Amino acid sequence: MISVSDALNEIIRSYPLIEDCLSRGTINYSAFAREVKPKIEKRLYKSVTTGAIVMALKRISTGLTKDKLKSNEGINLTDLTVRSNLLEFTFQNSQSLGDKQKELFNNLAAEKDVFCAVSQGIRETTYIASPKIALVLEKIFSKETLVAKITNLSSITIRLPEETTNTPGVYYQILKMLAWEKINVTEVISTYTELTVVFDDKDVDRAFSAFKNLNNPA
Repeated sequence: MISVSDALNEIIRSYPLIEDCLSRGTINYSAFAREVKPKIEKRLYKSVTTGAIVMALKRISTGLTKDKLKSNEGINLTDLTVRSNLLEFTFQNSQSLGDKQKELFNNLAAEKDVFCAVSQGIRETTYIASPKIALVLEKIFSKETLVAKITNLSSITIRLPEETTNTPGVYYQILKMLAWEKINVTEVISTYTELTVVFDDKDVDRAFSAFKNLNNPA
């Protein structure tokens, strides 16, 4: 038979922001206990007191705080690169798309201080580029099927230590912070030691502040 703590953990795992509130100590235990009491009783097939739920919440939140501090160790977001005035193009995959991409990169081989990120999926491929590249890209891909074009974008590229590739929860910690701040993410692109997150121009300053504060939670 599962315990009150077991049932609570199941519920909390379904709501990441609640989990974050518990780790921060910013949630009203009694109010939350009253809210989840019916769900816990349904799982346990018996009545439980609000006090018992509150006690379990306190134990869980203590563990979450320790886990949060531990998970933040080694996440150094001081190496951040911000780019603005980007455009995103998404094309339907085709037999000719690869040749067009090769032509694009050949045109850019001699260029400096330009940005072009590529993310290829099963059905479509997305290019995020600076304005100078965008002009060349639109010309080369003019006969391809354009799925979507988004303007007024900015990106933040995070340089991560190599060891984070084997560290569970690193991306979760970063993206959870954005969700907590209600910052919309347009695109996420990763390489071995870099994570690039793309936002609307109006959100990039708040996102930068959120990233800077990740290692120094209030």
